[in-house]
Amino acid sequence: MTRWNVLGCVALLFVACDDSAGGNSLVGGSSSEGEAGTGDDTAPPTATASDSADTQDSNSGNTNPTDPTDPTDPTDPTDPTDPTDPTDPTKGGSGSSSETGEEIEGVVRFIAMGDGGEGNDAQYAVADIVEQVCEQRGCEFVLYLGDNFYDVGVDSTMDVQFQDKFEMPYADLDLPFYITLGNHDYGTLGNEWLKSQYQIEYTQYSDKWNLPNEWYSFTAGHVTFISIDSAQLFWNHNFNDQREFVEGVLAASDSDYTVAFGHHPYLSNGRHGNAGNYEGVSFVPIVNGEHIEEWTEDVMCGNIDIYFSGHDHNRQWHPEACGSHFIVSGAAAKTTDFENRDDNPEPYFQDDQTPGFAWVEIDGTTMTVAFFDQNGVEPNYENSIELGG
Repeated sequence: MTRWNVLGCVALLFVACDDSAGGNSLVGGSSSEGEAGTGDDTAPPTATASDSADTQDSNSGNTNPTDPTDPTDPTDPTDPTDPTDPTDPTKGGSGSSSETGEEIEGVVRFIAMGDGGEGNDAQYAVADIVEQVCEQRGCEFVLYLGDNFYDVGVDSTMDVQFQDKFEMPYADLDLPFYITLGNHDYGTLGNEWLKSQYQIEYTQYSDKWNLPNEWYSFTAGHVTFISIDSAQLFWNHNFNDQREFVEGVLAASDSDYTVAFGHHPYLSNGRHGNAGNYEGVSFVPIVNGEHIEEWTEDVMCGNIDIYFSGHDHNRQWHPEACGSHFIVSGAAAKTTDFENRDDNPEPYFQDDQTPGFAWVEIDGTTMTVAFFDQNGVEPNYENSIELGG
């Protein structure tokens, strides 16, 4: 065995065990049987309100998640109870609204938080503050940023973890959650690709859970949102399929702004750090996050306005880099300390002490981000910037 192979094996063992000690870790493995498909999209359901959201599937699932004879097929745009449509009264949420429920043109408000799959007291406490903030400020939906079920994902669509770590903690949130997948959702080493199917299928059974495929897009108001599967990108799995899908969405979009969300960060001062130097092991291929770095710089930089991620269990807002903004919000249930190993520019805000989330408003050309923690409804930090300027 070569020196590089030995180093790679040691790094994999280290990161696979690291998160069980309290912090999320980078895990991975070689591709398994079962491809995630072609990345081709199907025609989305049509929504007529200017601030409602259309979901565009990638049809990227390992197998067909729906029964074509099922009258509530989540990929059927004629289905009156389409669970991927947040305007569907069975899914919760009703589009842009003020405190009185009045629709507002050109305003999109949402929550971004990830790494919540614990079912612990902190997750409940954060959910309670999300509810209060949304009552005061307005929210349309949640971007849920991966690692939805610690430590190894779910084993079936009926896994009790869906109740214990999602439905019960967020029972009082009448909002659609747009889900992305993290490394822990794919098993011990983050490469059990068929596990995604259970979370995709669960869309049919939940009033708020929305995961039509491993990667997909939807539109809310004047903003297009794109969910990527960074857990697969990390291992260079279905890399080109996702690239083609995202490039297709960007080419077809007439939205003013584009937001991408996934699990793995591009820039981070946390334990995992910057893509290309994850875990501080830039010399170990794959484990260092080289494919996340490549993906971001080739596909997203300058093409999307903001990228939200989790993976590091803290909250960070980095200044614009490579033509895009990068926000880490992976503290929905726990925190891990900063390491600041990558000499990143001073962030607008960062906190690694208290679980919390980001509230985001895109009002015309202005994006406002407010960070809250589990202790109350006064923001830890709030700032507004002009997008596209």
